[in-house]
Amino acid sequence: MSDPVSPPVVMTLAGNDPTGGAGIAADIETLISLGCHPAPVITALTVQDTRNVRALLPVEADLVLAQARTVLADMPVAAIKIGVIGSADNAVALHTLLNACPHIPVILDPVLAAGGGTELASAELIAAIQTLLLPLTTVLTPNSLEARRLAPEADTLEACAMALLARGCRYVLITGGHETEPFTEVVNRLYGNNRLLETHRWPRLPHSYHGSGCTLAAAIAGLLAQSHELSPLDESIFSIVYRAQDYAWRSLQAGYRAGGGQWLPHRLYWTAAHEVNHEQTALSGPVRYH
Repeated sequence: MSDPVSPPVVMTLAGNDPTGGAGIAADIETLISLGCHPAPVITALTVQDTRNVRALLPVEADLVLAQARTVLADMPVAAIKIGVIGSADNAVALHTLLNACPHIPVILDPVLAAGGGTELASAELIAAIQTLLLPLTTVLTPNSLEARRLAPEADTLEACAMALLARGCRYVLITGGHETEPFTEVVNRLYGNNRLLETHRWPRLPHSYHGSGCTLAAAIAGLLAQSHELSPLDESIFSIVYRAQDYAWRSLQAGYRAGGGQWLPHRLYWTAAHEVNHEQTALSGPVRYH
């Protein structure tokens, strides 16, 4: 009997959230749900609940590099997802890491502030992201607030996207959950090749969610890892970004309130008893897109 085929390996570099709602735990859940093997590298420890981050303690840059390099030397990493970076020193370390493996696509979720408002990125870190990491990013997934902070010279969200592309990102997906209009929809826009490529509209859900951005970015990484050997990125990016948004939206729709603050996405929503149907396995089971 031949050995089973290993699922695609996705390295995620992110902070540890002890609520399990965001950060490394969100990435692990998402990647497993989408049929990938997660390789988690911790960039920061946090003290937080579902309301807000109380403290952020960056892991030393040398230790971040050591974690990642050890895994890369042992496993065929198919995609890298980056969340909370923790410090400007860590951004420099990530720049070194990514330069050493330019063949691996990078999905960057530029987490600059917690949902409760706590700042998670200093001015020095933001500058390091702009100059060191954006040129190495395959897909950047800022919300509208993050896009404006990363491109403060721009006066519209579309101008932000153009500025971020000019800084070196291959694709930019700006999510509109923080925008007040339209009231009944969330509008996400994908940019690349110096233009708007696609607009996606999703029904606005009634709650505020902890870890939604992590879920979306990790889903893009997982689906990209599943498909990148089978078709060129420029051909598959539209399907990948749409399916990642669909997965994230369904996770939010099935979300639950485990604490006293924001709701948590149910990233394994397809395992719920009322979702399981032997006649609908392809819809309710773990999805592997090829």
